[in-house]
Amino acid sequence: MSCALYPTVGTRSVYFPQRSMNKDGLLGYAGNWNKNVILALQVETADCIVNMKEIAAVPGVDMLFLGQNDLCMSMGLFEKYEFPAMYTSPELQAATQTLIDEARKNNVILGLFLFGTSRVAEFLEKGFRFISIGNDLHHVLTQAGAHMKDLTEIHKDKATGWSARPSALL
Repeated sequence: MSCALYPTVGTRSVYFPQRSMNKDGLLGYAGNWNKNVILALQVETADCIVNMKEIAAVPGVDMLFLGQNDLCMSMGLFEKYEFPAMYTSPELQAATQTLIDEARKNNVILGLFLFGTSRVAEFLEKGFRFISIGNDLHHVLTQAGAHMKDLTEIHKDKATGWSARPSALL
């Protein structure tokens, strides 16, 4: 927390050559940062879950953001379950419940990253209020895949000689 906040509350550097740290930035950006920032901590390791009671109680933590991929990897669930079964494994469900319980006790926002919307309702019911449903690469690949599927279907019965070529991404 100290590294995320500027003095006198924290220890974050006000490195002056940085664009936001000109005279106006020093007074405007840094001067207002501590009262405007949302501090979100990534929950991505088995040790984080073990220590969740203490982590969730740290003063100033606004959000605990569940990183299921890294947490599954840290817990050894990628080796134990065939993809994507680790996301619904009892171990991940228990770890997620620990996170939920401690966040609620400390009035901390719950967040997570999902690929797509298929599980949004499930996590809303669990109390997650900040849900990212993809990133730029995910959205580009999803749409490109949909276009390739449509083009393949269009050309299926045509004598155009066109066929999709495999790529590293699709």
